[in-house]
Amino acid sequence: MAAFSPHDKLVLRSQQRPNLAIVSSYNDMLSAHQPLGRFPEIIKQAARDAGAVAQFAGGVPAMCDGVTQGQPGMELSLFSRDVIAMATAIALSHNVFDGRAVPRGMRQDRAGPADRRPAIRTSARRIRAGRPMTSGLANTEKARIRELHAQGKVGRGELLEAEMQSYHGPGTCTFYGTANSNQMLME
Repeated sequence: MAAFSPHDKLVLRSQQRPNLAIVSSYNDMLSAHQPLGRFPEIIKQAARDAGAVAQFAGGVPAMCDGVTQGQPGMELSLFSRDVIAMATAIALSHNVFDGRAVPRGMRQDRAGPADRRPAIRTSARRIRAGRPMTSGLANTEKARIRELHAQGKVGRGELLEAEMQSYHGPGTCTFYGTANSNQMLME
């Protein structure tokens, strides 16, 4: 409780109100996770408004299967689920929390099995700032440019331009693989 504000310390000391843990996969690299950066403060204030306290207990790693495709990192996708579950369990291991608030991006859906405390789960998909990313380039055109690059007919610059047009802002990706489908199941 050392880092709490004086008000939150008083509330926590009374042991009459819930103490919520916030565990997030926020990072700037992944479009689905970037909008989550502002949510710990929103959750803390919402907890205060409800008479509880909340503190950021820990962050978990996140990766994108799409970004790692064809790279050595793609082999870490399944392993990352165990790491995320373990990181969540470590963040909650102090056993001082009555529940948790989990603003989730794509891989944060794997943290569910790590803890059985009551949870408020907020999906990036459900948060307006983290809505699904709009596509700026049709999948057929994106696939055509990727194929041309693989054939050596267009350079890396043109490939990167197409990728930036395809995925050009924050929000969950439009690929409904295991991360998105498991997240929908959790919701």
